[in-house]
Amino acid sequence: MDSKSSPLQTFSRRQFFAFSGLATAGALVAGSTYLYINDESEQLSIEKITLPIRGLAPSLDGFRIVQLSDYHLYPLTQLGIVERSVTLANELNPDLIVLTGDYVWHEVEAIFDLAPALDKLNAKHGVFAINGNHEIWTDPKVIQAGFAQTSIPLMINESVTISEGNGSFILTGLDDGWSGEPDLDTAVQNSPNDIPIVLLMHEPDLADQYSLDPRIVLQLAGHSHGGQIRFPKVGAPVLPYLGRKYDMGLYQVNEMWLYTNRGIGVTNEPIRFNCPPEITEITLTRM
Repeated sequence: MDSKSSPLQTFSRRQFFAFSGLATAGALVAGSTYLYINDESEQLSIEKITLPIRGLAPSLDGFRIVQLSDYHLYPLTQLGIVERSVTLANELNPDLIVLTGDYVWHEVEAIFDLAPALDKLNAKHGVFAINGNHEIWTDPKVIQAGFAQTSIPLMINESVTISEGNGSFILTGLDDGWSGEPDLDTAVQNSPNDIPIVLLMHEPDLADQYSLDPRIVLQLAGHSHGGQIRFPKVGAPVLPYLGRKYDMGLYQVNEMWLYTNRGIGVTNEPIRFNCPPEITEITLTRM
């Protein structure tokens, strides 16, 4: 018998591969349609956690910090969700508000639309911001110019003392850990050594490094967006560098707490699934 395939066999193989290709394409279309139908990118969520803090003074028991992160204004994220997040954050009546980076995506000039909206944030002890990697990747000088038009300090390796009654903690903001020049020693050089440090550092996975400093009791991070798309039992299939180990929520790294905020905006894919945008309210309590 001739060892070559018969026309019927050849046709059957071609049919198989054609139908396999169509099935794969159909599954992708169906999956994408399902994700878009169930998109959560406009469904702001308020997450509330309470953390026992080493060395927290009695007067700071119950101190509340609201964290916002990763706005990535334009072209996928629009001002509407920014303004809604500001309103919701203010309604929480926090003691302190912190912004943990990535205010723009590709369009650095978006900072001049974003900054006036963020300037409406209000907290008893003020609002403080740090850089993310996108500030460095676009133009950090333009970002600084945008924040200079607000009352919000952009902390680049700096610290401030937050005091309530007879108690205090140090709020330290570092430059971006991926593409900037973070310098903890410079940031805390004039700070007392005997009170806790709350660290603002954009990339969560750097917690492995900063948790080695016993003065730091809490790191607040963003960067990962929680992956934006998360599947049950699988998690996020795509996560960024320095946002893969501690990609969402609360962790204890050595003796330090770490909280990774899912962010407000979106990048690359204009959708969120099982991962809505987040405003975080963190209540500090005594141990």
